[in-house]
Amino acid sequence: MSAEVTVRVPTILRTYTGGEAEVTVDPSDTSGGETLAGVLEALEANHPGIRSRILDDSGALRRFVNVYVGDEDVRFAEGLATPTPGGTQISVIPAVAGG
Repeated sequence: MSAEVTVRVPTILRTYTGGEAEVTVDPSDTSGGETLAGVLEALEANHPGIRSRILDDSGALRRFVNVYVGDEDVRFAEGLATPTPGGTQISVIPAVAGG
């Protein structure tokens, strides 16, 4: 059974994915396992530099980046430990501020 998940990449981060709006990664072979942490590790392995745009220097999600596993905001789930079973869709969405 495949543990692959799809990551939807916002326009601003597509320079890291060769312009691709969606990429597929397999987090099962990473130290983070089938969790959001494992997805980000696998994403970084395939697209170097992208993780630092999603996580801050302490390894936490950046304040102005929202990440959803399915329809669930990971900030209200288990954060980086949120499970990401095969077939899951993950969305990275930069927060928009303004008035």
